[in-house]
Amino acid sequence: MMFIHRAASGRFVKKSGKVLVDITRKTKYNRCNDNNNEVIGMALPTNIKTLLAGDAVEWARIEFKETWDAEASLKTICAFANDIDNWGGGYIVIGIRDEKGKPMELIGVEPEKIDGYLKDMLNKCKLIQPEYMPITEVVEYKNKKFIIVWAPGGSMRPYSSPKKMQRDCRERIYYIRKMASTIAPTEEEKRDLYNLANNIPFDDRVNHEADLADLNISLIQSYLKEVGSTLYESSSTMDFADLCRNMNIVSSLPEYTKPKNVGLMFFSMTPERFFPYAQIDVVQFPDDLGGDRIIEKTFRGPLHQQLREALMYLQNVVIQEHIRKLPDRAEAVRTFNYPYAAVEEALSNAVYHKGYDVREPIEVRVLPDRIEVVSHPGPDRSITAEGLRTYRVFNRRYRNRRIGEFLKEMHLTEGRNTGFRKILNALEKNGSPKPIFETDPDRLSFCTTLFIHPEFLRMTENDNQKQKSENEQGENDNQSLKNENDSRKNDNQKQQEANGTIQITEREVSVLKYLEKEPFASREQIAVEFEVSKATVSRITAELKIKQLLERQGGSKKGRWIVKWPTES
Repeated sequence: MMFIHRAASGRFVKKSGKVLVDITRKTKYNRCNDNNNEVIGMALPTNIKTLLAGDAVEWARIEFKETWDAEASLKTICAFANDIDNWGGGYIVIGIRDEKGKPMELIGVEPEKIDGYLKDMLNKCKLIQPEYMPITEVVEYKNKKFIIVWAPGGSMRPYSSPKKMQRDCRERIYYIRKMASTIAPTEEEKRDLYNLANNIPFDDRVNHEADLADLNISLIQSYLKEVGSTLYESSSTMDFADLCRNMNIVSSLPEYTKPKNVGLMFFSMTPERFFPYAQIDVVQFPDDLGGDRIIEKTFRGPLHQQLREALMYLQNVVIQEHIRKLPDRAEAVRTFNYPYAAVEEALSNAVYHKGYDVREPIEVRVLPDRIEVVSHPGPDRSITAEGLRTYRVFNRRYRNRRIGEFLKEMHLTEGRNTGFRKILNALEKNGSPKPIFETDPDRLSFCTTLFIHPEFLRMTENDNQKQKSENEQGENDNQSLKNENDSRKNDNQKQQEANGTIQITEREVSVLKYLEKEPFASREQIAVEFEVSKATVSRITAELKIKQLLERQGGSKKGRWIVKWPTES
């Protein structure tokens, strides 16, 4: 068993004896090391400001305590380690008075008490079976010291803790976390715990096909800097394997250091090597599903990067804004075909909940009247079709607890069970129709459908009607012009047959000479050359075609002019 601690000074210390010594402060911390293993300095994947905010890490995953309470805290550590709902474990912050689970007053821990708390924590955590030790860090915030205990979901669950702290207490409880409370499990929940023991979530599994070199230090440091982790400052000097262990993205065995799947998903430049179809496909159907036009764009790379790039593409290419002035209001009414917040949450949820052992990409289908976000597989059976229809969804268990941790730290997704609400609120604020959330009977896929704002639908219909009218008018005009040209051509031919001559103006001669030199000139170029309008150019070229002095080969863009000078009789 190993007690893992980062000293209050911020210095990481390794020592082979029975005592961990902070060289800077000369403070001693007991540790348990029955196998003479080295102490590994660890730090938190987040920071105290984030924990106090309660956004990236949900309140249900945090407990605030004014002081170290051995009996209550041990049960909570045990519950976080069991992680029955795959939340990703949780945190205990010592030195804060709470009210209904939220921080109310920053009390701090007296410096002279820190050593005693840590020693007692070490001794009490020995009582958890199988062996489990949380990660602790002493931090300074607003000139006060706090102890943060991080208890991630363990790999050897289920864990049990004594019901009482007495030496002779033999009753042990497999404590679990429900909402914001630590409780004893029901018989059904106890069976779930045993089932979880042999079912580590896919994102938290060790990938035996990968190596430590497949993880990119630049990506790791960029993430640590973005989320404000205390690990960032020491990441450039730490041993790379130790850094990855601190982040819990590699196996914990020192003799077998292999990346976990979540580490490869976020910190490998090419995660698709290990997870085929770990990508986002944006497919546009301008003419609906039955049309011939299809525009495809694929986003690969680390999960957070491909998510951000796909969202940027949708924001720039798909999302449109309409501004309408009202006579009785100073401010204009702004509406979007799709509110960005709804699109962002729908796609982030798909990345969060996708099964990365399924060989199917996330697909965003952009159709004329809707956006469909499809991922595989569908939700578990705890989410009913009726719940999806009525938007009353309370997901009991996360599929990817570790992916969720990283996405929430980067504010790319909301907290537990808030995604649907964010989508609904964004659509309502924009005046958009309500979405549809649906899955198939076999739960093989999940689809979120966002419908276009009615204003944009009307605009599209008006544009289509206008275009249809213009096309019809254009066809009529073309037919009239054709009839006129045919008549003039016949008259011209008759005149030529009568006197054996072709009448041609000076301007027509100039145009012919120009086109003889510039056979690939466009109508726009001809208009500029002769300082006339494009309509005038069209009339001149039509006259020359009628007189059989000019011919067009090829289309309007890549075609050429053929000049046919009349021969002398």
